[in-house]
Amino acid sequence: MAPSTALSTALSTEAESVLEAVREIVPALRENGQESEERRWILDENIELLEKAGVFRMAVPKRFGGLDLSLAEQAKVISEIGRGCPSTAWVTMVWVTSTWTATLYPDRTQEEVFADGSVRISSAFAPTGTLVPVEGGYRLSGTWRYNSGCRGADWNFTAVMVERPDGAEEEAMALLPMSEMTVTDDWHVSAGSATGSATTTAKDVFIPDHHVVGFEEVMFSATEDRSNTGATGRNYGLLSFVMAECAAVFTGIARGAYELFLERLPGRGITYTPWEDQSLHPLTQLQVATAANKITAAEALAEVWLKLLQDRADAGEQPTLAEKAIVRGQTAFAAQLAKEAVELLYTASGGGVIQRGVPFQRFHRDIQGFSLHALAQVNVNLELQGRVLLGLDPETYFL
Repeated sequence: MAPSTALSTALSTEAESVLEAVREIVPALRENGQESEERRWILDENIELLEKAGVFRMAVPKRFGGLDLSLAEQAKVISEIGRGCPSTAWVTMVWVTSTWTATLYPDRTQEEVFADGSVRISSAFAPTGTLVPVEGGYRLSGTWRYNSGCRGADWNFTAVMVERPDGAEEEAMALLPMSEMTVTDDWHVSAGSATGSATTTAKDVFIPDHHVVGFEEVMFSATEDRSNTGATGRNYGLLSFVMAECAAVFTGIARGAYELFLERLPGRGITYTPWEDQSLHPLTQLQVATAANKITAAEALAEVWLKLLQDRADAGEQPTLAEKAIVRGQTAFAAQLAKEAVELLYTASGGGVIQRGVPFQRFHRDIQGFSLHALAQVNVNLELQGRVLLGLDPETYFL
C-alpha cells in the first residue's frame, strides 16, 4: 500500500482527464527509464505519450486552446509523472514552468509562442549571455549550461545581461526559437542523465523587442502590454511557481521509489541471517513506515504553499517577499523529506539494488542529483526562510 497523497485540492474536469491519462502511462515511462538514461535523453515515446495526455497544454492559456490548469493541478500531474520516470518529470517541470513564464510576456509574444496550443520551452536562469541593443531589438550571444529539455524544446528562455550604450548593464530574460541555438553533446553525468541538460549556445542572434523582458518584471509578473494581468488566478510569483513544481518532482520520485521497493520485497530474505522474509523484520517495518510518513508529510506541506500562492493569485496580488522566502524554505524542506525517504529505502534494498536493470537505483541517483540543483539545496533555502522568520532581510532579490 502506497503512502496516501495529502494534496486534497479539488481538480477541474480538464485536470482529472490529464491526470488519468498520465496514470495510465506511468508503467511505460518506468519501462523506458533505462534506455532513456543510456541515450542521455528521454525517449521520443515519452514525449509523445505526454503530448497525447495533454501535459504540454497545461500552462497554455485557454484563449490559445490550452488547458490553463492551476498550479496545484499542474503539480499533481508532474508528481504523477515522477512516479514513472524521474528525469521525464524533471524535464516536464522545466517545460511547463517555462510555458507558464511565457504567459508573462506581451500579448504579441504569447500569440507567437502559443500558436499551436501546445508548446515545450526550455530555460537557463544563469545570465551567461549578452544582449546588445539594435534597431527593433537586440543581438544575442552567449552560452548556457545545464539547459534541461533543450533537445526537445520548441523555444528557449535565456537569462542575459543587457549592455547599454552608456556602459550600464541590467538583467533580462530573452525568448528565442530553439532552432536558433546550437546544442553541445556534453551531458555525461551520474544522475539525471536522461534530462539531456546539455550546453546551448547562441551567436549573434536577432531578438525582437517584444521577446525581451526585464528580469524584475518577470519575477513580479509586472510585464506590460499583456491582457492576462490582475486577478486571473494564474499570476503567481515566478520563482515560487517554479519551486512548487520542482517540489512536486521530488515527491513523485519518492512515491515511485516507495512502490518499487515494495514490488521487490516479496520473497526476499536477509542474506547471512535466519530471516527468510525481509518484510517480517521489525527494522524493515520501521523503515517502510518512516519513509511513508516522510512522503506524506512532504505532500501535506505542499498544501500550505499551494493555498498561499493560489489565494494571492485569485486576489490579483503577488506574494510578499517574506512569503516567497518561506515558500523557498518549505519547498526545499519537502524535497529533502522526499530524498530522505528514498535514501532510507535504498539502504534497506540489499546489494542487488545497484544493478542497472533495477529501476530503484536510478530513482535514488536521480533524486540525489536533482537535490544538488542551486534552487533545490536545502540549507540555502532554509537559511532564507529562517532569516525572514527572525525578522531579517532575506538579502537576495531571487525570490
